[in-house]
Amino acid sequence: MTRPTPDLEAMVAALEAMGPEGLAGLVPPTPDPSLYLRDPVLASVQTRDVTIAGLHGDISGRLYRHPTEPRGTAIVWVHGGAFMGGDLDMPEAHWVSLAIAARGFGVLSVDYRKCVDGVHYPAPSDDVLAAWLWAVGHGDELGASSDHVHLGGASAGGSLAAGVTKRLRDSAGEMPASLVLVYPTLHADLPPMSDEVAAATEALREAMPVELVRWMNLKYVGSEELLDDPYAFPGVGDAGGLPAVYVLNSDRDVLRASGEAYAAALEAADVAVTVEYEPDTRHGHLNEPLQPAARRSVERIAAWLEAH
Repeated sequence: MTRPTPDLEAMVAALEAMGPEGLAGLVPPTPDPSLYLRDPVLASVQTRDVTIAGLHGDISGRLYRHPTEPRGTAIVWVHGGAFMGGDLDMPEAHWVSLAIAARGFGVLSVDYRKCVDGVHYPAPSDDVLAAWLWAVGHGDELGASSDHVHLGGASAGGSLAAGVTKRLRDSAGEMPASLVLVYPTLHADLPPMSDEVAAATEALREAMPVELVRWMNLKYVGSEELLDDPYAFPGVGDAGGLPAVYVLNSDRDVLRASGEAYAAALEAADVAVTVEYEPDTRHGHLNEPLQPAARRSVERIAAWLEAH
């Protein structure tokens, strides 16, 4: 393992000093209410909070439905937050779900246990798995039959979605219609960057050293031995036997190396995969709903769901 630089050690110390409440708060605020004025169709989406029984206790979820134009297709959506933060009200969860539902797709936005205060994998994965099983058993509430329900997520949520899909594959569970991954983190250690990714992220790597990514991942699993677990980090292990996968990376994001390496592994395993990037964006751009790039990304996701 590469020894952390003094700057990295200071970053880690600062994060650890924040404690569970501070780490859990490392997310953007609830979307600006002015979004409803800018995009009035969002106000027509019907929402309802649900409680899902899980292996480790209750899980919070939120259902989103278009009142008049359902397409018969739905997605279970998992927000990010470095496995340590995030909630159903952050833009990456709430605004994204509203925007997808406004286009006629049912959405179940899922929360999960955060890896703070002694919580580690597999608890978050178990929560997402329980939410997926609930969704395919409640297709009427999502407006879709179970074979028209997709699974997706952003950043850490993308990793959880991909890991759960592998678990379903290996347990003969009902698979998603497709897998939608937005700037996902899928490897414990970032794969080597292509020259293109290295050039695009050179100015950012001081703020997000690759060693810090590994520290966050170790916080997620809790032990070095689990860094090779293919369900915790779906970028390792057998990539075959999965449904079609859509990977949407941020252009200027060190984690783009993970998304691209995973897409290459899927292609080598004869899995249908499409990989794209949103130009001139950084990691987490779905948390900026007022920016054109976030809206373009939602359109990309909706187009994928419609085509699959």
